[in-house]
Amino acid sequence: MRKNLNACYYSDYLQLNKLLDAQAMESEKHGNPAHDEMLFIVTHQAYELWFKQLLHELRSVMALFAGPVLDDNALATVVHRLKRFTAIQKLINDQIGVLETMSPQDFLEFRDYLVPASGFQSVQFKELEILLGLRRTQRTQADRDFFYSRLNDKDRSYLLGLEQQETLSEQLDRWLSRLPLLDFEDFAFWEHYRKGASEMLDSDETIIRTTFDGKERDNQLAELAATRDRFMALFDDGHYQQLLKEGQLNFSHDALMSALFINLYRDEPLFQLPFQLLTTLMEIDELFTAWRYRHVLMVQRMLGSKIGTGGSSGSDYLRRNTEANRLFTDLYAISTYLLPKHALPVLPAKVKKRLGFSLGGE
Repeated sequence: MRKNLNACYYSDYLQLNKLLDAQAMESEKHGNPAHDEMLFIVTHQAYELWFKQLLHELRSVMALFAGPVLDDNALATVVHRLKRFTAIQKLINDQIGVLETMSPQDFLEFRDYLVPASGFQSVQFKELEILLGLRRTQRTQADRDFFYSRLNDKDRSYLLGLEQQETLSEQLDRWLSRLPLLDFEDFAFWEHYRKGASEMLDSDETIIRTTFDGKERDNQLAELAATRDRFMALFDDGHYQQLLKEGQLNFSHDALMSALFINLYRDEPLFQLPFQLLTTLMEIDELFTAWRYRHVLMVQRMLGSKIGTGGSSGSDYLRRNTEANRLFTDLYAISTYLLPKHALPVLPAKVKKRLGFSLGGE
């Protein structure tokens, strides 16, 4: 067993002198100490510490994805660390409740001292978004304008460099694209799937025509036609490429088909880890969206229609970007293409045996 030959003292190990001396209240510097500013500082410092841990987990996951093969052991590690990622996100979301114990008037006691500092200047949070896959081109125009404008030159240069690197979303696309799930030799799985999809949609149309009438029936049929159109895009490369161009999808065709296959057969032992990976990434997206939404409500509660300390339009700005800054929308879109279990073809024993090798090999 490894042993430290020098005594390790708790406060020295955690460098508590640095950590606990890092709360300098701006209001106190101006001779008007505001009691709740300490809470505001500690909460945001805690955010940044957790962001640091999230980046630590994310970088380790991306390093595993960057290897030539993601074998079963590495995949288990990826899922474990991403689940830890979501546990931290839940803790971060709950921290908002602590901050909300501060009243709007208590906040106003020190708010003006903070101008132009803003949460927009959290480089670690921006780094998380970039590495996960949120590109500047995907943001709303207002968010693009604010994303770099409130940063100093050093931080702006650092983040611009990150924009040139591969993201987790791109790594996921590549990994899914090379899974051995699309070529089944003499087993025409996708023909079975296409037939099952057509039968399911035909059944939906019959239900609509026999249940509704008038304008409601027309609306239901129009929605069904759009769904049928999206199903057929899976088997028409030109149509699929158009959806990519329009931004309705981001995954390559092979990646989406592999993700769909994993979801369709998620109960198979072989697909348990891949399915957990996909659902955990969806949870990461959902928790970030929930955090943004709770942040919107908190800012609205604190500021009403006032502008934010960083010069944004406060809660209105945050609300517009909450839904726009989603990370893994294609994983949510897969639900559109799922069939009921009874409509799925049974996988032949030969196919199951072939899929028994480590996933992700070249």
